[in-house]
Amino acid sequence: MHEYTSSARVWGLSCPGFPEEVSRARRWTRDILRGSPLADDAELIVSELSANAILHTASGRECGGFHLAVAVSAQVVAVSVTDDGGTGTTPKVEHQDQDAEHGRGLGMVSVIAHRVVVHDSDHGHTVTAELYADARLGGHLC
Repeated sequence: MHEYTSSARVWGLSCPGFPEEVSRARRWTRDILRGSPLADDAELIVSELSANAILHTASGRECGGFHLAVAVSAQVVAVSVTDDGGTGTTPKVEHQDQDAEHGRGLGMVSVIAHRVVVHDSDHGHTVTAELYADARLGGHLC
């Protein structure tokens, strides 16, 4: 790949808002990233973001759902989960006590990911977590 161009591959998956869909989203992500050194972290992030969508937004209500996107380039793996909204608050990172039973998911994602961005729209929220390839290890991701 030429150093001034980038080529990213993007996959998308729409899931109904059932708890068992979180494991499907994880497997799907793992299959896409098979062989990538970032696969385990991306899978964990997808699990947390998908579960948050189901637990804290209209995605977990009857007829709700969430959309997962995975973008892979030589420099970055980006995973995004878009929920159905329905809450008056924007997802935010809260650093909870490690013994807390709730409220740690997005904080954990922010520790694992190199960058986390939350985008609000009239129809829901999209949380994107980016994992950067370590150029010192010399590897391209795709």
